[in-house]
Amino acid sequence: MNIRQPNILVYSPNQAEEYANYIRKKGFSSVMVATTRDEAEKLLLGTEVILGWKFPTELLSSSAAATVKWYQSTGAGVDDLVADSSIPDLLILTRIVDQFGGYISEYVFTYLLYLVKDVARISQAQLEHRWDPFIADSLAGKTIGVAGMGSIGTEIVRKARAFEMKVFGLSKSGVNSEIVDKHFFSDQWPEFVKDLDYLVLTLPLTMSTYHIVNRELLLSMKPGAIIVNVGRGALMNENDLVTVLKTGHLGAAVLDVFETEPLPVEHPLYSIPNVYITPHLSGPSTADGVCDFFAENLNRYMAGQPLAGVVDWKRGY
Repeated sequence: MNIRQPNILVYSPNQAEEYANYIRKKGFSSVMVATTRDEAEKLLLGTEVILGWKFPTELLSSSAAATVKWYQSTGAGVDDLVADSSIPDLLILTRIVDQFGGYISEYVFTYLLYLVKDVARISQAQLEHRWDPFIADSLAGKTIGVAGMGSIGTEIVRKARAFEMKVFGLSKSGVNSEIVDKHFFSDQWPEFVKDLDYLVLTLPLTMSTYHIVNRELLLSMKPGAIIVNVGRGALMNENDLVTVLKTGHLGAAVLDVFETEPLPVEHPLYSIPNVYITPHLSGPSTADGVCDFFAENLNRYMAGQPLAGVVDWKRGY
């Protein structure tokens, strides 16, 4: 017996056709493509499922969206959708899970090793044709704190164990607390950060995590500590971060996400020597990875089975 396929709208400013082609190859035929708001609005009526990135959220509360039952994000972040209170909470919202841990953990340890081994000093000596022997430090025995203990955070913990680090974790629910040396809850931030050599942020952006890292918290970290943000840009108050960095209190900041992206060219973070800026590349949403996940969820959807990556609208992730 043939199972009815839903009408699918793929929305992405840059990759819509690429995603759509992958989905069609998976055997789904009713696939439409939109790259602009106007295109999406024209195709929305009759659409049942949306695969989207940076979708114009106001359309989801319009009469044209009456047939939409499920929205699948192409990424892990859904804060733009959750923040729009006009979207009907009966809409099923899912995000990509269990795909970014490997990429993001490699990104984190690329920079931790770069810093602890002082690769910049080694590279400069080579450029200057200068022999500069020194004893580099080690990650072994250092304390890393992972804020956010989902699939990304747990992979960072796993790799930290390989480097013989002491590992602290922070989460709202206590999930995966058994894999860290010490677990903290979301009302224990000052205690969590005070002994860390490295703080890694992998949290989702919600009302309770917005600007959770501020001047007071940064100053409560020990001198020379390093902060890495691979979560969401607005987890940190960037003005406070700039202020604290300029005091010399922190050893470095590694930043892959920002409140405004692209980061404006005049932003002061660009000019601070111990800041490392990357253009939101730590956890790429590859077309094959996204569409494999989506196709599996489509099969579950058509079979009436629970979907993977379902977002709790109240919790925000």
